Amino acid sequence: MSTVTVEKDGHVLLIGVDRAAKRNAWNLAVIEEVGQAYEQLATDDDVRVGVVFGHGDHFSAGLDLAEVLPAVQADGPSVLSGTSLHDPFGLWGPPVPKPVVMAVQGIAFTLSIELALASDIVVAADDVRFRQLEVGRGILPFGGATLRAPAQLGWGNAMRWILTGEELGAAEAHRIGLVQEVVPAGQQLARATEIAQLIAKQAPLGVYGTLANARIACRNEEAAREHLAGLLPPLLVSEDAAEGVQSFVERREARFTGR
Repeated sequence: MSTVTVEKDGHVLLIGVDRAAKRNAWNLAVIEEVGQAYEQLATDDDVRVGVVFGHGDHFSAGLDLAEVLPAVQADGPSVLSGTSLHDPFGLWGPPVPKPVVMAVQGIAFTLSIELALASDIVVAADDVRFRQLEVGRGILPFGGATLRAPAQLGWGNAMRWILTGEELGAAEAHRIGLVQEVVPAGQQLARATEIAQLIAKQAPLGVYGTLANARIACRNEEAAREHLAGLLPPLLVSEDAAEGVQSFVERREARFTGR
C-alpha cells in the first residue's frame, strides 16, 4: 500500500505522508515515495509549486528507527534522500528547483524540522510540537539541521533547541523563524495551499529564477551576482515578461505560461 498521497490541484502538487497509525513516522517506503513525489514536482512542467503535509493529527514523529537505522548504518546518511535525483532535504542530492510550502501540525519531530528548514515557506498549526531529539538517542541530526538551523534561525536559537532536545511550540518556532505563519489547528493545509496557489499564479520562470538565485546567495553573494547577471536578460525577452507588461497596461490578471 502507498504511504504517500500525490494529487494535483491546478499547478500545485499536494504531497501527503499517509501513515497516520504510526504518527507518520518515515520508514524506507515513505522516504522512497516522498522522493518520487519531489521528482514529479521537479520534472512535471504543469506543476509549479509543491505542498507537503501529513495526514491525520500529526505531521511526523520522525524516522522509524527500527527499520531505517540499519539501512543508515549499512549505507550512510544519504539513505534519507531515497533513490530519486532530487533530495527533499536538499542535502544528499540537488534540491527540487520549485518552491515548497509545508504544513505542519501536532507532533513534528526530528526530520520534520529538517524538512521545514529545507522548504521555502512553513505554515504551522497552533498545536504543533517541534523537537530535535537525536542527541537524546546517542546520535545527531543528519537531515540538515546542523547545517541550516544556525544560518536560518541564528546560532543561539539553533543550539538552544538542537543541543537540549527539548520541545518547542508554534509561538517559539515563529519567533525564531522556523515557521512563517501560525493558524488554528485544522487550517494549516488550507492556508499552505492558498499560499502555494498564489505563488503558482506568478510567472514561473521568475519564481524559479528567484529561488535559484536566492539559494546561491545564501552560500556566496559574489556568485549570486554573476548568476543574476546571466539569468535576467533571457527573462526580460520571455513571453511571460511581455504578458506581465501587457496585463499591467490592460489592468487585468496576468496569464503566465512559463515561456
